[in-house]
Amino acid sequence: MDVKYDFGDGVENRIVYVRPVKVADLPDEVQAQVGSAKTLYAVHDANGQQLALVKDRRLAFVLARQHDLSPVTVH
Repeated sequence: MDVKYDFGDGVENRIVYVRPVKVADLPDEVQAQVGSAKTLYAVHDANGQQLALVKDRRLAFVLARQHDLSPVTVH
């Protein structure tokens, strides 16, 4: 889970979507790295591509903002 992602400089749509993800729904190799958490938060671009997977919602928003992106919550 400590993988760097290049958010790029030429992102046209600056909105990203943050949504909760149940750890039980993730691949086994990801689950093995999570520990005791039951939920992680995924950051997706406008096309639905997952950009990041982080431990909490606040961190997802901070990560997005550090890359000059505008995070919104998806339920």
